[in-house]
Amino acid sequence: MANDRPSVMLKRPKLVITAVVAACFGFSLGAAEWAQADAPAAPALAISTDTVPQKALVALPDFTPIIDRYGPAVVNISSTTNKVIHQQANPFPPNSPFYQFFHHFMAPGQGGGSGPQQHEKIQSLGSGFIISPDGYIVTAGHVVRGANHIVVTLTTHHAYPAKLIGLSVRYDTALLKIDAKNLPTVPIGNSDDLKVGQWLLAVGAPFGFYNTVTQGVVSAMNRPLPDDEYIPFIQSDVPINPGNSGGPLFNMNGQVVGINDQIYTNSGGYMGLSFSIPINTVMRVVQDFKNHKAIQFGYLGVEVQDVTPQMAQALHLQEPVGALIASVEPGSPAAKAGIRPGDVIVTYDNKPVYNVGQLPPMVGNTLPGTHAKVGILHRGEAETKDVLIAALPKNMEGPSGNQEPSTAAKVGKISRMGIHVQSLTPNMEKQLDVHHGVVVVGVSEGAAAEAGIMPGMIIQQIDQQDVNSPAELEHIVAGLPAGQPIPLLVRQGKASIYVVVTLPKK
Repeated sequence: MANDRPSVMLKRPKLVITAVVAACFGFSLGAAEWAQADAPAAPALAISTDTVPQKALVALPDFTPIIDRYGPAVVNISSTTNKVIHQQANPFPPNSPFYQFFHHFMAPGQGGGSGPQQHEKIQSLGSGFIISPDGYIVTAGHVVRGANHIVVTLTTHHAYPAKLIGLSVRYDTALLKIDAKNLPTVPIGNSDDLKVGQWLLAVGAPFGFYNTVTQGVVSAMNRPLPDDEYIPFIQSDVPINPGNSGGPLFNMNGQVVGINDQIYTNSGGYMGLSFSIPINTVMRVVQDFKNHKAIQFGYLGVEVQDVTPQMAQALHLQEPVGALIASVEPGSPAAKAGIRPGDVIVTYDNKPVYNVGQLPPMVGNTLPGTHAKVGILHRGEAETKDVLIAALPKNMEGPSGNQEPSTAAKVGKISRMGIHVQSLTPNMEKQLDVHHGVVVVGVSEGAAAEAGIMPGMIIQQIDQQDVNSPAELEHIVAGLPAGQPIPLLVRQGKASIYVVVTLPKK
């Protein structure tokens, strides 16, 4: 959200309407005055002051004490990033009258190949807040990511060069340090205490308008976003715009409860949906930065997906809630605790899990080495697993490859599904790190195609029964009912997912 400042034009309204109206009706007013010159004067209208309210009838929040006390601790952050631009070669010499025209309007890919590289300076603007008198400042990570030069400006207009102490991309949080003393600071609150409907206050520099104050209420808590799976966002209707990023989100006690981070927009500006990083998540990262410790994320070792109503029916669940486990990493904390594909996680550390987006931040924010109680539904029956959470491995990406199935392997036809499958080769098991299943080598019209099955996918389970060979798959399919949703676990590349297949009559 840290963008270049757009040009803005402000216009003063022209106060000429009253004069025009008076000019148009001047003769009528004069005639009226002449006609009523001898008329008796009308009595003065008496207004009772008893009916005028002396104070507000409805109590509204007054934000001025917060701004007076903690406004000076909010800072503006400008950063400069060098961007490399590959220019196309100009066919005209610099002294040619056509050089400048061709230089500006030549389309990419035209001309005599790539020209020299040029470095363009990109300036961005954001906000932040001071957390210690000796100059530690918190902001959003994307405000200063990749910056070559960072400047922090206080409300006193004093500007300081800033040093980047630490930056987390996963948590989009950065810690800066300036060389100053006796600075004003903000108090840190507890974002876990926030409730939907509570008042909030944001301070920042939207579109470069410094020290702008906006207000709203908490709209939702623990809101997951697709590109930030480790952050349980605070959703609000506080108006924030480009330039607000990194600024504080205050509660009514004057405590910072979040960092303003993102908006949902189709126009580039505020549309009523704002998202802030909870301060509890932020300060966990900040403390690691200050202590020069590596940031660790909790690791469970599962791939999860949403439970759709159709999937809930296929898994014999009463409600479509929780996170459905599509795969379990061998040797992971989940595997050691006995959690299996097809299980549905409905609670984590005694907190409910209503959808798949809630689980990653819960696990990621768990300190490695901590025991967590994980509530699951296994074939519809409730169980509780005690899981020792590990640290997220530094390299989660294993060897990848789309191996073509061997033509020498035996191919089986599953007519009821409309597919041809074959056994896994040892090379595929090693490359994809799978140990059971059959490879789909052909798909025709039928139940599998309607479920989205494509050649190259690996069928690992059907009706929560493991599949190890084409013959075994054919045997299981033969005994399944027609017209009912059946859970089917498939793997494509390194990812596993459940789909629902409805079989026809035999």
